[in-house]
Amino acid sequence: QVQLVESGGGSVQAGGSLSLSCVVSGLSAAIPFTFYSMAWFRQAPGKEREGVAAIRSDGQTTDADSVKGRFTISRDNDANTLHLHMGSLKPDDTAKYFCAADRYWPGFHDADNWDYWGQGTQVTVSS
Repeated sequence: QVQLVESGGGSVQAGGSLSLSCVVSGLSAAIPFTFYSMAWFRQAPGKEREGVAAIRSDGQTTDADSVKGRFTISRDNDANTLHLHMGSLKPDDTAKYFCAADRYWPGFHDADNWDYWGQGTQVTVSS
């Protein structure tokens, strides 16, 4: 019943900014949103799904080297929402972006270890 729904994707020119959101619902009262680690992954056609950024329940963040200094992950625990603020976008950022959640920190680099996923939202950056 846990559901993750991404929004905010679209097309933007290189150098521009875009913000994504992921709303989480269907959580039990015993295990609320604050218990979950959250992450953004992305996948371009023909490529492996890769971690973009993650944030633990305590607020600690992890960013992929490719987005450090440009992307910021954050969470709004009152709204059960995960955010990804993307700046200085590059054409290489073009991908489908997925929101992921896990009750326990599953590690950052292996997408298969994350329990819950959204449907993804497309981000296209033109040069």
